[in-house]
Amino acid sequence: MSRAVSYHATVLLVEDNETIRNAFAILLEESGYAVLQAGSGAEALRIAGENTPDLILMDLGLPDMNGLEVTRRLKSASETQAIPVVALTGHALETDHAACLAAGCTAYLTKPIDTAQLLEQIPILLDVGA
Repeated sequence: MSRAVSYHATVLLVEDNETIRNAFAILLEESGYAVLQAGSGAEALRIAGENTPDLILMDLGLPDMNGLEVTRRLKSASETQAIPVVALTGHALETDHAACLAAGCTAYLTKPIDTAQLLEQIPILLDVGA
C-alpha cells in the first residue's frame, strides 16, 4: 500500500555523490518535500533557474565549480536571489562558515549531516525565504 504524501515545499538537493543524493532525496520526500536533484554546479544553476525551488541544499565540493561560486551566481540572478541556500560541507572551520555567509548562504551544516537537525531546520529556513 503506497502512502500519499502532500508536498508543501520544493527542495533542490545539490550533491555530486549519487548515493548520498539519493538517500537525502528519499528522506526529504518521505518528509513531504518535493525534491529536485543536481549533481553539478551547472546543473544546479539550470534547475534553479527553470524551477525556482523554495530551498537549496548545496554541497560545496562539486566537480565542475565550487558550491560557493554556484551560490554567488544564484544570489546575483533576480529569479533565484531570494531562495535560501544551505551549505553542506565537511569543513567545520569558522573561516569556512564566514565564507559561506559571505557567498550568500542562509545556513551552514557540516557533514556528516544530522538528518534530524536538518529536518528541524528546513521549516525555519523556508520561513526565511518567504
